[in-house]
Amino acid sequence: MNRLLLCSALAAVSLAAVSIPQAQAQPTLIAKGLLTGSRAGSYADLSGLKGNLENGVPANLLGGLGSGIAHVSGDRFLALPDRGPNAVSFDSAVDDTVSYINRFHTVKMNLKPNSGAGLPFTITPELESTTLLSSVTPLVYGSGFGLGVGSGEPKENTRFLHFLTGRSDNFDPAHNSGDPNDARFDTESIRVSNDGLSVFISDEYGPYIYQFLRFGGIRLRTFTLPEKYYVKTLSPMGDTEIADNTSGRVANKGMEGLAITPDGRTLVGIMQNSLIQDAALGGAAANMLRIVTVDILSGRVTHEYAYELTTGSGVSEIVALNNHEMLVDERDGKGLGDDSKAKVKQIFKIDLQGAVDVSKMDGTDAAANAVSKTLFLDIVKVLGANGVTSDQVPAKIEGLAFGPDVKTKSGAMHTLWVANDNDFLQDFDGPNTNPNQFFVFGFTDADLSGSKYVPQERFGFLE
Repeated sequence: MNRLLLCSALAAVSLAAVSIPQAQAQPTLIAKGLLTGSRAGSYADLSGLKGNLENGVPANLLGGLGSGIAHVSGDRFLALPDRGPNAVSFDSAVDDTVSYINRFHTVKMNLKPNSGAGLPFTITPELESTTLLSSVTPLVYGSGFGLGVGSGEPKENTRFLHFLTGRSDNFDPAHNSGDPNDARFDTESIRVSNDGLSVFISDEYGPYIYQFLRFGGIRLRTFTLPEKYYVKTLSPMGDTEIADNTSGRVANKGMEGLAITPDGRTLVGIMQNSLIQDAALGGAAANMLRIVTVDILSGRVTHEYAYELTTGSGVSEIVALNNHEMLVDERDGKGLGDDSKAKVKQIFKIDLQGAVDVSKMDGTDAAANAVSKTLFLDIVKVLGANGVTSDQVPAKIEGLAFGPDVKTKSGAMHTLWVANDNDFLQDFDGPNTNPNQFFVFGFTDADLSGSKYVPQERFGFLE
């Protein structure tokens, strides 16, 4: 049963003192675990959905949990899958997408000191609930006409609930990709409001930023981005959308990351790759990603900044270290799940305070004014030091969230939680089995090189 928590109960979880290596130049791996089932069964979520999707995959398949994660309180988190199990073939006319209803999961991590051998802590993730995302107003679904795939409308729709889905043809071709009436939604990042009553989710199809009730999953609000982020010509096939547009987000590489500042006033979104018009300029602009800040109260976009890729092929997440400094997850697509060896899974620290606003600049000028960045964590290196070989590092390290502080014999440590998007393929047998994994890194104030970690403020919080 939900209950009102006093502010004092929101303090970081205090765990028994355990042995841990002395803080190094970068964070230390302190725990890891995986989630492959629930009380509903192996690889089953708690959505209560029955039957199969168009590609034969169960509608309640548990997977893709690490597209985004967000801390709630204690060791309870929200885990966000993306648009569904389209790695399983269906029909290329809709990029193999199906009418998977968008959702997020509430997970209790059960973080505890480890009294035996191995890492200092253990986590045994437990799925507590699954929340489906919907709109009370009607949405536009694809009819499937001319594609031979049938309607994209979920059979679970009712008169008052219209579910958002991953089907790529669920859009109105008469509007640009930012139309909030479109039912298609490729969820990539999730953040919790300071009062705990709602969540903010960004996506790649729009790119959209929507606000939903945390309990119930009903959409409350849409945030409008500048026109430069939207494409005008829509298609159920991503490659066609890219070819037919000269500006806007690249298909399947939209707003991959979303942060909320600790004061709860600002959303900070980052694109996975360059906008089409920026990449067309070549040079540094082709590796320049745009960051937008949005004032939550007014809904207004306030600033735009430039981020320059270092060695990764894109960015998967951004999380707020404090009200102006962020951590950015830059990665390649190599590793477990790709039948290759991971190379780039790096987290950089950036500072937006004093950064140049590039909202009125083209890609070339914006790239010349990119925010400065410093390496905070090399995930491949740290995991390798703990026996995780590069071919076992998940290819899609995508979810980042700060969690509860922990106590060790050497003092308190902050925690950074990292999750992977496994494309719903964790149930495949063989050498490339790719479960949903969670990695917890501990760090101290000394590891921040002068920066300060500020936990998100909480008030009137319903757990």
